[in-house]
Amino acid sequence: MTTENRPFRSVLYIPGDKQRALEKAQTLDCDAIIFDLEDAVGIDSKAVARDTLAAMLASADCGRRATMVRVNGQGSDWYEADLAAICATGPEAILLPKVDHAADVVALAAVLDSHENCAHTRIWAMMESPLGILNAAEIAAAPRMAGMVVGSNDLLKDLGATQTPDRLALQTSLAMCLLAARANGLICIDGVYNAFKDAEGLRVECEQGQVLGFDGKSLIHPAQLEVCNAVFSPSPEAIDLARRQIAAFEEAEASGKGIAVLDGRIVENLHIVTARKVLAKAAVISGVAD
Repeated sequence: MTTENRPFRSVLYIPGDKQRALEKAQTLDCDAIIFDLEDAVGIDSKAVARDTLAAMLASADCGRRATMVRVNGQGSDWYEADLAAICATGPEAILLPKVDHAADVVALAAVLDSHENCAHTRIWAMMESPLGILNAAEIAAAPRMAGMVVGSNDLLKDLGATQTPDRLALQTSLAMCLLAARANGLICIDGVYNAFKDAEGLRVECEQGQVLGFDGKSLIHPAQLEVCNAVFSPSPEAIDLARRQIAAFEEAEASGKGIAVLDGRIVENLHIVTARKVLAKAAVISGVAD
C-alpha cells in the first residue's frame, strides 16, 4: 500500500494503560491508532501506561493500521522517559502534543536520529494552540513530519470560544492547518467529537470535515468508527463519477481534444487527477489491488 493512497479515515485514541483496550485495538476497523500516554492517562498511571504500552508494541501486530504514540509534552515530567521506552520499540510514528513551533519538531527529530531503532519513525504534530496554528506552515515543513492532528478541545479553550454545530469558531484554525499540511504533502486529521453516543451529530461533523478536505477524523470511542469510515470513504456516486470522468476525458483525448464535457460540465486534466485518487482510495479501502 502506497503512503499516498493509505486511508486515514478513522484515527482512534487508545489509552496506554488499558491492557484490554490495547489488545482490542489491533482488531478494530480503524485506519490508524493513537496509543496515548498523555491526556487519556492519569498522572498516577503514567509510568504503568508507558511500561504497558512499550511491552505491547514490542510484539503487537496491528495489520494494515497505521500506528503512532502520543507521548507526554516536551518539558513534562514524563517526556524523556516516554521517548526512551517507546523509541526502543521502533515505533512507526510519534505524535507530539502541544506543538507551538517548528523547533519543537526539530528537537524531537534530533532525539529520533539518535536512536538506531527509529530510522523510519515519522512525526505527527498535535495542532491545539493558537500559536501552533499561527505557525502551522513552518511546523508542517519541519523534518520527519508526516501529519497533523487538530486538537479542537484545547483550541476552543484557548480561544475562549463556544462550540457550535457549525464549528464557526474553529473554521480559521481548521483551514490554516489544512493549508499547511497540503502545502507540505502531509496527512491532516480533524479533531474529536466528544458526544460519542450521538451518531447523527458525529455524522454531521464528519461530513463537514470531509467537505473541508480532511483525510479523516480522530475518535475517542470504537462506537464512532462505522459512521466515520462511511463518511470518509468515496461514495458509490463519487466512484461512478470518477470512472465516467476518466472515460470521457480519454475519449476526448483520443479525438485530439484537451477537455471533455460530462453531464453538462467541463472535465479537464485536473479533474482526472482527482478522479484517479478517488478510485485508488476506494480500491485500497475495498482491499482490491490497484
